[in-house]
Amino acid sequence: MRSRTRIGILAAVLAGVALVTTGCGLRPASQFAPNVTGKSIKADSLKGAKLSVTSKDFTEQILLGKITVLALKAAGADVTDKTNVQGSTNARNLLLKGGVDMQWEYTGTAWITYMKQEHAIPDSEKQYEAVKKKDLADNGVDWLPWAHFNNTYAIAVTAASAKKYGLKKLSDIKTKVPANKRTWCVESEFYSRSDGFFPLLKKYGLPKPPNSQVKKLDTGVVYTETARGGCLFGEVFDTDGRIPALNLTTLADDRHAEPLYNPALTIRHSVYQKYPQILPIEKAIAAKLSTPVMRRLNAKVDVDGQEPVLVARDWLRSEGFIQ
Repeated sequence: MRSRTRIGILAAVLAGVALVTTGCGLRPASQFAPNVTGKSIKADSLKGAKLSVTSKDFTEQILLGKITVLALKAAGADVTDKTNVQGSTNARNLLLKGGVDMQWEYTGTAWITYMKQEHAIPDSEKQYEAVKKKDLADNGVDWLPWAHFNNTYAIAVTAASAKKYGLKKLSDIKTKVPANKRTWCVESEFYSRSDGFFPLLKKYGLPKPPNSQVKKLDTGVVYTETARGGCLFGEVFDTDGRIPALNLTTLADDRHAEPLYNPALTIRHSVYQKYPQILPIEKAIAAKLSTPVMRRLNAKVDVDGQEPVLVARDWLRSEGFIQ
């Protein structure tokens, strides 16, 4: 897959071959890290520091982990790369038990999954502040400034379908799409989640569709099936690189049916106290990350087949963080 061109991969996809079969683009992550030198990152600001970074095992997480590994290296730190840990809970426990120093985490995951809160806060800043306060108090984990993108569940349609029905937001479905045309492609987990398919329908006043109008598929297949017109609506992750690659567009969640999943670098408090100079580095990086940026970076891995660490390096160079 890595040797194929983007055009070649998309051709295979449209012929019915899934680009990726699970999650948000799962692939092994090499621990190789190229030599880098700081540019806007002060080269010796972390000289002598020994740090470790982990991530979960899907493309976006691996990319964020690699960006952090390289940024810290550029600042002079000795960095151990422990990215690509299977499962959110395993990666989180590694941090809490002191097996690693830091990882990128999502506010919605922390609030609902780790902190067992029943109701998400439908405001990014307020949700971030609530998570930040509770995690420090309960677990000794600091949250650095959050990046302004939201890797939440989203509903996608083709650009042609959006134009045909005049769709821009989820509330448009009820008034603009006849009930017998509302066909759905969703993954099995989303179908049964407490913040998934049926709560979303209820939030937007949409009746449960007949089984014949709902396809439960593997995640990667949802994207390709939606793109080829096998269903009108496809459940996707909002920062996935396959959205622009397959000419899909997401509908705004104007009634906030889905929790917010804004990312931030989380770091053990003792480590943060020892190396506060990590803050300006990661704050500057977070400020440059957005939904279009993450879709583009994710696509370089999932669509173009590039190595995550090289995508991370090239992005840091393009933004002037490293040479």
